[in-house]
Amino acid sequence: MLSGNISENITLTKRNTYLLLGEVFVTDSTTLTIEPGTVILGDFKTKGSLIISNGSKIIAEGKPTDPIIFTSNRTDKKPGDWGGIFILGDAPINVFGKVASLNYGLNPSSTESISYGGDNIDSNSGVLDFIRIEYAGKKTKGFENFSGLTLAGVGLKTAISNVMVSYCEGHSFNVLGGEVNLTKTVSFRSNKNDYNFNNGTQCHIENALAVRSPYISSADGSRCMSATSYDLKENADTSKKQTFVNAENLTLVNISNDLKSDIKVGLVQEAIFIGPDVSFNIHKSVISGFKPAVIFDEGIEINSENLERIKITRSYFNNCKGNIFKKYASNNDDLESWYGSRAFDNVYSKGPDSETFIDSDNSRSPDFRLRINKIIASNDLFDDDDDE
Repeated sequence: MLSGNISENITLTKRNTYLLLGEVFVTDSTTLTIEPGTVILGDFKTKGSLIISNGSKIIAEGKPTDPIIFTSNRTDKKPGDWGGIFILGDAPINVFGKVASLNYGLNPSSTESISYGGDNIDSNSGVLDFIRIEYAGKKTKGFENFSGLTLAGVGLKTAISNVMVSYCEGHSFNVLGGEVNLTKTVSFRSNKNDYNFNNGTQCHIENALAVRSPYISSADGSRCMSATSYDLKENADTSKKQTFVNAENLTLVNISNDLKSDIKVGLVQEAIFIGPDVSFNIHKSVISGFKPAVIFDEGIEINSENLERIKITRSYFNNCKGNIFKKYASNNDDLESWYGSRAFDNVYSKGPDSETFIDSDNSRSPDFRLRINKIIASNDLFDDDDDE
């Protein structure tokens, strides 16, 4: 059982199963090491959560055949059964005073345990590799849901790769400020956003997959990606870097029983939302089954300066009711034409997913985003009878 504060270096071993009881804080520059194949259960009654405080580290290096698994301790597992994982660092965020605190109703013994942000671009909070996070995202009173994995003020020397978040009641990946690279990540059936970026994060995300279901979504909607620079502009320090997301080789797909009907009744929304003062690049990616594929916030003025900050190139838009729109705009023909021109090399198409996502063993093929069929099959995602 893990509970309270962990303030001495500790290693979790494969031969044991561990229970996160309540909020577990790794503090005082401590390193938490987790062996490949270890299973950590989040307690349902106390909504177990793991918080790696600023200055501490997690070294969780699983293997392809022996991943580290964080999941619910209930036999009948449901989204939101437990809290989630928070990793905090001292990389820059775009708030006044350079430092912020997690706002999820956590109860640490010291506010330092939930503080993040600073000047250290190269901040190192450890390693996550071959990790599965399942059924996280507990609801809170007066705060938003926990996310499967929250990265707050995390720096470039933190290594995040081969992480899969499934059945989360909140965001799957929630990146708040910092400078971080995400490689080979998967989000499956998140209730909220698959990838959420805010607070001036500088993020490169590559070889990522998001599988959405139109039948699982929060009341305020959810997307594959949401990129914003702030919640309220007056709370953001505009002298600092605002959010920048550079995305390459992404597959964003909506799995629907009847896409046309689901769009008609309002169950489907955009795959990507881009807020004001955000720079966003997406390259060599596939977006399939949304309404529309991309939406710009209504506050973004369509001019050359803003269009230079939002680059969409060599991407394949399939079965989307509209491709690139501005929110509430009555006519989006100019945007559609701009990004549909030969200069950007995008393709607008209508076709079944069975043809869009062709399996391939040609590992040298540069423009095949992610082998979605293999990823889904290897994790037995559609064999799960939790269809809700």
